[in-house]
Amino acid sequence: MTRFQKFEYITIVVAVALISFFGGHYMGKMGFDYELKNNPPKVEFLNKRPSDQSVDFNQFWEVYTTLNNKYLQTPIDGKKLMNGAIKGMVAAAGDPFTSYFDPVDSKEFGNSLNGVYEGIGAELGYDKDNQLMIISPIDGSPAKEGGILPGDKVVKINGNSTVGMTLGDAVNKIRGAGGTTVKLTLYRGGKEPFDLELTRRKITLNSVTWKDLGQGTAYFRVSKFGSETNSQWDIAAKEANTKMKEFDSVIIDVRGNPGGLLTSAAYISGEFFENKPVIWFEDKFGNQESLDTKRRGMFPNQNVIVLIDEGSASASEILAGALKINKNAILVGKKSFGKGSIQEPVDFKDGGSLHVTVQKWLLPDKSWIHQKGLNPDFEVTFDTENYKTNQIDTQLEKAKEIANSKM
Repeated sequence: MTRFQKFEYITIVVAVALISFFGGHYMGKMGFDYELKNNPPKVEFLNKRPSDQSVDFNQFWEVYTTLNNKYLQTPIDGKKLMNGAIKGMVAAAGDPFTSYFDPVDSKEFGNSLNGVYEGIGAELGYDKDNQLMIISPIDGSPAKEGGILPGDKVVKINGNSTVGMTLGDAVNKIRGAGGTTVKLTLYRGGKEPFDLELTRRKITLNSVTWKDLGQGTAYFRVSKFGSETNSQWDIAAKEANTKMKEFDSVIIDVRGNPGGLLTSAAYISGEFFENKPVIWFEDKFGNQESLDTKRRGMFPNQNVIVLIDEGSASASEILAGALKINKNAILVGKKSFGKGSIQEPVDFKDGGSLHVTVQKWLLPDKSWIHQKGLNPDFEVTFDTENYKTNQIDTQLEKAKEIANSKM
């Protein structure tokens, strides 16, 4: 895996692996030595930045042994205890985007990147007060069809409070086999909390679709950045370029797109500009390195408008920000979510995986929009009632107006 094959997404929980050795020193991959001792294993970190630290696992093993010896309902599932310890440890790091997936969750996450999974079709995250919230409902999902909106607070799942609940636990409670139901208690914008029961189903999601809006404007909907996004973008872009012959404006819609693979955002950027930074990576020591577009795309001369909203996060913000800075793209809609960190996946033999925050990403001008978001050039509220009644998308209509004015 190269340093650029990393994930940019909003999701789930925590991890660690405990390893036993017969003493000795080992040079870790992060550039510091550590020593491990058995009975019970003790880990002493040497030359560790920013300071030396000693971690004693005595109490961990004492608690583990006491539970096994004294807990009423024995035997206890040791793997379940270990997963719980892992989740608690990673949660203690204080970063909601550093996540551990057990083998089942890891497989489901991989399926979701491929556009197939079972559930209600909503991405979860936290607000600034650590309240569980909906980042965005997915196109064509029970969540979207049921009326869930970006920013809805999830206060209960099946009657159980979400206070203190990890993202992983929340996802596990909400996901499930098609045909089963889940009840969410939601809080929205100062109104009284309300219950919404949704029926789960298998969700198959195309990353990219397009259509000819007329008057020389092509519209591309990018709903997520997954493993198939690049190939689906190529198909859509070639079709538009062939069927429309000549067009001078492109509208890219990343509303409600919670992100995914940042390399896909960079790939799509390459359709519009060449040999310029898409983002900058910055590690914890302040070292920076750019990820630039390399290919010659089909739309270097078209005007670009990008539709964003509160559910546009991570890779969506990378694409929108890169196009704004490098192509003078116009942003229309509402302020984006604001996630500027990068997670790198580490896979384990049992099928589980740790997705750990390793870097921050910066826009091409080296600004950091984490917890700030991108501000639209034209702020337009999506009129839900107008859309339900008349099928009029107020944000898209504004983008079309701008495109037709030839900018």
